[in-house]
Amino acid sequence: MRRKLVPVVALSMACLLALTTACSTGNRKKRDRSADRPAGTGAKRDDVDARTTPTPRRTGDQVTCLELRNTRIGSSRVRYRGYAAPIRLTAGRWADRDGTTVELQRPCAIGDLDGDGAGDAIGVVMLDGGGTGRFFTLAAWRNVGGEPDYQAQVDLGDRTPVESVSVRDGRATVVYLTRPADGPMAELSIRRTAVYQLRGTTLAELSHTDARVADTSDDGDTSTTRKRRPRSR
Repeated sequence: MRRKLVPVVALSMACLLALTTACSTGNRKKRDRSADRPAGTGAKRDDVDARTTPTPRRTGDQVTCLELRNTRIGSSRVRYRGYAAPIRLTAGRWADRDGTTVELQRPCAIGDLDGDGAGDAIGVVMLDGGGTGRFFTLAAWRNVGGEPDYQAQVDLGDRTPVESVSVRDGRATVVYLTRPADGPMAELSIRRTAVYQLRGTTLAELSHTDARVADTSDDGDTSTTRKRRPRSR
């Protein structure tokens, strides 16, 4: 009886030893796999990054003057010429059913207007209602994630074509043709250089200087200047 008991005990000890070794190896492998996971999660790092990492915003990207040709004029905070909703330009132009058109003008400049280090845009749009009036507006677009966002505007007047715009030291300088307050609308006898600063949703004029020029055509083309003709007696 004693001889039969010894082999049974030996066999039981061998099985117990093998089971202990297998469990130890399994636990070690499990710990090794856990080291590849981020703390406190049970998912792989790639899966966690895909779920929790937001898409970076392109706040440092620069907008371009070309982008303004297909952007919005006006916003929910700043209405353009009384329009309740923003209007969208297509290839630099928008037309209403009544024949009114809005066109982006050529002068445009890129520069930081709000101090965040990103290049904003300043440009000019003109509304033509179909009559003799052509109303020019200086407009500013903030750079929001690399996209132009309509921010502020200032009315430059009726038939006051803009010759140039520029941005320097956070300020926009605009050169346009206008007339004295009591002058006839057909005469553009003043070249005005005005400096503006973006303040929230406002383009505030800081200063302007005027210079007398010969009478120019008010059709929006400032490439030619014609002298006043002497009045016949």
